[in-house]
Amino acid sequence: MRELTVDLFSTVDGWGRGRDSPAYFGYPGPDLQAWIDEQTARPHVILMGGNTYRALAQFNAEADDPTAKRMNELPKVVFSRSLRPPLAWSNTTLVADDVTVAVPAMKNEPGDPLRVIGSLALGRSLFRLGLVDRLRLIVFPQVLGETGEERILDGLPDVNLRLVSANVLDQRLVLLDYAPA
Repeated sequence: MRELTVDLFSTVDGWGRGRDSPAYFGYPGPDLQAWIDEQTARPHVILMGGNTYRALAQFNAEADDPTAKRMNELPKVVFSRSLRPPLAWSNTTLVADDVTVAVPAMKNEPGDPLRVIGSLALGRSLFRLGLVDRLRLIVFPQVLGETGEERILDGLPDVNLRLVSANVLDQRLVLLDYAPA
């Protein structure tokens, strides 16, 4: 069975993004970039929703760096009922089927691991379905309070997690790697 990992960036108070927050909540750094590059270099299939697809496809179309080139090479699956083929981003498959049917079938197929990046609603759906094998959170040293938008894990049932590892990146970000207990 293929492993499914959900990778999320979060503020200390649990926000997935802020009203006016820059990329990486304004905390880029060499360790963070090295972690991103390491994850991107590994074989995997990226799963995402329509909004994340739109944002990443546009970003990658304008970028000319090794990470963007690798993202273009990786297979991607976007779950959306609003997008229409053909999709502009190379190696992307559009799936209109319900996630409750499509992802369990994908997990049972042979192939590279599955990885959700940034798609908060998709990640929450997969948690509710009990399909997540790993949750990796990068916690940024920021409290957004009133300007925070979309809490990363809102609406989930209780889920017990086991800490697999914890690392500090750039002396300010905390990478927490969890597996369901």
